[in-house]
Amino acid sequence: MNVISKEIMHVGEMASGAALTVPVYRIKGNQQGPDVYIQANMHGAEVQGNAVIFQLLEQLKTIELKGNVTLVPYANPVGCNHKNGEYTLGRFDPITGVNWNRMYHFDGEVIAPFAQAHLSASAAEVERAFKALLQGQIEQKLNHNIYGLTTGQRIAYKLQRLAHQADIVLDLHTGPISSKHLYCPEYARASAQYFDIEHVLFIPNGFDGALDEATFCPWWQLKIEFAGLGRDFPITKTDPSQGEKLIIKESFTVELGSQEQIDLDVAHDDALSILSYLQYQGVINSDQYHPKTMTRYSCELEDYKALYSPMGGMVDYLAEFGQPLPAGQPLARILRMDNYGDGDPLHYISLDRPVIPILHFASASVNQGTELYKVFTKFDVLT
Repeated sequence: MNVISKEIMHVGEMASGAALTVPVYRIKGNQQGPDVYIQANMHGAEVQGNAVIFQLLEQLKTIELKGNVTLVPYANPVGCNHKNGEYTLGRFDPITGVNWNRMYHFDGEVIAPFAQAHLSASAAEVERAFKALLQGQIEQKLNHNIYGLTTGQRIAYKLQRLAHQADIVLDLHTGPISSKHLYCPEYARASAQYFDIEHVLFIPNGFDGALDEATFCPWWQLKIEFAGLGRDFPITKTDPSQGEKLIIKESFTVELGSQEQIDLDVAHDDALSILSYLQYQGVINSDQYHPKTMTRYSCELEDYKALYSPMGGMVDYLAEFGQPLPAGQPLARILRMDNYGDGDPLHYISLDRPVIPILHFASASVNQGTELYKVFTKFDVLT
């Protein structure tokens, strides 16, 4: 039976002086293996990840671990409690208006000088030094910023400090009304097949403020910088290690379905999906977790498009998630009762190309310009 330790991490203070805190659970492995960081509920309404962390903790009690695992539910205590009537808001910082998942830090200017300075160092030495550099940047932000930090930045940096200690990072999210989908770095394509997730978005080596990018972009850019200097620096299991210590650096945003609801039975399946990936990466000493056989569709991030409502009205969402929708088939129809009797009360919305619907807006009541659907517009079967 593994020992699960718990600590309470202080991430800020409210106007009353009450502490903003986050629970942190840790399980230590007894062998050498990749370390893992998993967090959930950075956005207030995206609660299913907490149920998945519960189910992971239940499973990890009795699984032999090689690497260490850190799990953080309720990662954003402000977002979790940001209610308006019966709805949880919590996607944007109510003070600054910034998306909570766009406040992490990465400075690409450090990559080139670091690579030059460590060109002849061993892989293990590079890993230690680069981890220390990334951690040092976050410590500088947290403890030596003379102009201070916003509430959101402080929470993000506290979480990122934990994430930078790991080799594998999973950030658990959900959509409004959504299918499961995975944001995967382009260099980690092989890993996408080990999650029981049918829809995969491949994202480029660019930083836009999200946690997955903040933790994989530095290593990906370091790999590219080393390549330009004539050195191969593998960062995935599928790369040749050339006799050096195998370095695994992967980060994913895992979209678990729809917001504002939890399902512990589905969360159990999601936990098994994550364990399949962790087994593949050598985090757990087991051979019992395997990905399900399914058709997985992939799409480049640039081909993942939002469809906005051409008019206001009441929307009947017609298109089901997951399977290709032929060109011309309706995604939705909009009811305009103000037109009844002297106009057309029903308007069908379709596209002139096949798409795969991934998620849609949570409400049936929309303004002109509201995001109705997000869809894969160019897609392939992942093999």
